[in-house]
Amino acid sequence: MKYLTRQKQSKLQNVAMEDPMNGVANLFDVALVFIVALLLSLMSAYQILDFFNPESEITIMKKTDEQWRIITKKGRKIKVKKVTNRKVGGKEGLKLGTAYQLQNGQVIYIPEEEINEIE
Repeated sequence: MKYLTRQKQSKLQNVAMEDPMNGVANLFDVALVFIVALLLSLMSAYQILDFFNPESEITIMKKTDEQWRIITKKGRKIKVKKVTNRKVGGKEGLKLGTAYQLQNGQVIYIPEEEINEIE
């Protein structure tokens, strides 16, 4: 009989000695699994998985800080272009010539007769 009472007391002492943070670690693991599942479901809902496909072609327009950016992806190449409201010519540029595209796709550049040097 004495043996049974000692065993019960030792079990109660072990329960009292457990670290209370063990439950928090398990909650963190569950939250991490939930976050990964949520990200995967959002990616499939918005069809972002096509962005990782090497054969897909995607064009995205994004506005940040009052400036538009056009992001294009063709195969494995990704290009980002900034769109501005500045006009070509005027104070910011100098016309150097004219370019023509022929029917076969070849581009010919014809320079201007007189080019003013920038001082």
